[in-house]
Amino acid sequence: MDIAYSSKKGEYMGVAKYLKDEKGAITEVEYQSGIKVKPTYTPADLAAIGFEYEKDLGDPGEYPFTRSLHPQGYRSRAWTTRQYTGFGTPEETNKRFKYMISQGQTGLNVAFDLPTQMGLDSDSPRAAGEVGRVGMAVDSLRDFEIAFDGIPLDRIGTGLTINAIACVMLAMYQALAEKTGFSRDRISATPQNDILKEMIGRGAWIFPVDHAVRLVGDSIEYSMKALPRCNPVSICGYHIRESGATPSQEIACAFEIAKSYIENVTARGIDVGDFVGRFSFNLNVFGNLWEQIGKFRAARKLWARMLRDEYGIQDKKKLFLRGLFGGGGSGLTKEQPENNIMRSAFYALGAALSGAQTTALCSFDEAYTIPTPRAALLSLRTLEIIMDEVGLRDTVDPLAGSYFIETLTKQMEDKIQEEMTAIQQAGGMIHSVSSGYIQRKVAQQAYAFEKGLQSGEYVKIGLNKYTDDDVGGPDVALHEHDEAWVEKQIKRLQKLKKVRNSQAVKSTLKALEKGTRQGDNVMPLLVDCCREYATVGEMTSVLRDVFGEWQEPGIF
Repeated sequence: MDIAYSSKKGEYMGVAKYLKDEKGAITEVEYQSGIKVKPTYTPADLAAIGFEYEKDLGDPGEYPFTRSLHPQGYRSRAWTTRQYTGFGTPEETNKRFKYMISQGQTGLNVAFDLPTQMGLDSDSPRAAGEVGRVGMAVDSLRDFEIAFDGIPLDRIGTGLTINAIACVMLAMYQALAEKTGFSRDRISATPQNDILKEMIGRGAWIFPVDHAVRLVGDSIEYSMKALPRCNPVSICGYHIRESGATPSQEIACAFEIAKSYIENVTARGIDVGDFVGRFSFNLNVFGNLWEQIGKFRAARKLWARMLRDEYGIQDKKKLFLRGLFGGGGSGLTKEQPENNIMRSAFYALGAALSGAQTTALCSFDEAYTIPTPRAALLSLRTLEIIMDEVGLRDTVDPLAGSYFIETLTKQMEDKIQEEMTAIQQAGGMIHSVSSGYIQRKVAQQAYAFEKGLQSGEYVKIGLNKYTDDDVGGPDVALHEHDEAWVEKQIKRLQKLKKVRNSQAVKSTLKALEKGTRQGDNVMPLLVDCCREYATVGEMTSVLRDVFGEWQEPGIF
């Protein structure tokens, strides 16, 4: 996982490095993953890499799935649009959910505020200043009842973008379905639930590594039996990429993280074929268009091959790399924010040409704020235009057979395998996270990237090239945080504590503590707590008392 950029002088444009001669003509192109791009490609390039159609490409919908998971691609089904949504109170979030669905959105992707992500109730002193600010505040099942009021849970799939306490939110979603009359075998929820990427890329962790991975394993094991349509984990190379990883490192880290979760569950005596088909991924489209396309095509192939060769999976559908390709937050700028509309359109194009099943875009104003309704709608319309107007549903994998794309896909495959080998040689993903190895590498690269931005060596339109002279700054309508939301949320929480069955809450929390200490699966215990309106903070406190908190290793 060494820094991929060479030391030769050049410009970084589109997250690729360009060397130029004295006349400005491009003499060399190097992608962030370390792949050098030739001026032209011919059949000789495919021969040089030993390209074979059946082995490296295959028909759409057939192993190794380089071209597509489905034989007809987007002809048979359009991608799912799942814009990241949630802010303030459950009432405000419910309004935005319904607005986006009314405008054509086909799935939900729920944003939670920072206190909720960290297992804190809204009335905690540690939550001050953050309640409802970067997502929806959730303290109990009562908040879910409000947020999802009128949402057909049996027809709208929901992503729960939360990690350290994903097991709590998945349990709450089940309790919500039961209370509102939806059978738990009909609901589809995907908690993000990838704690290892939090420890690498975001920092919203609570519990020590081994205990945190155990909770991921508990949710996987439980979902197999109780929540057959839920995807219990969404492995997020996305955030590792945003934190400084190259595209090849993004996929390598995601796959090594997946292997860590597989090992935790198989150690319980469960066959990998019984659950791995329900894994999903959240991957990033920020960066050079061609590198992203090669990355995704190579990732589908490698995932299928790994599951087949290392774990003996034969069922075709269980070999699918499923998930969301989207976002692109690192590509956005505060400067000239309208440029982000065009950037996101190209990210959407890259996702479509890569065969994404689900996608979402960061809105043009997200460098400043939670998206305004107008900005969120523009992102949704961008996805819809890409799918319905410009011909992306005409044929499956239109880039297949390109000398350049097929060579690049093979090179990306090799780079990803190199990065996976490096992690394995460092002791595996769990050891690499516990020791800070991965975090150090990613942080070093992020630092080098930022230095390139500041020096102008890395070109960013509107930021350090073709800049505005307007010192007044861009005119962006901010989605303002309303302190009245905080007061309303805390009052609801205080009222809930007075009217709920306190004895039942204490009983379920005590059972949670006992079961956690003796190694029971925590999921059914958490469902019981949620049914009685135990709060997020109360449930998390029990787990924190048993597990303790992770002490992050020094990385600088």
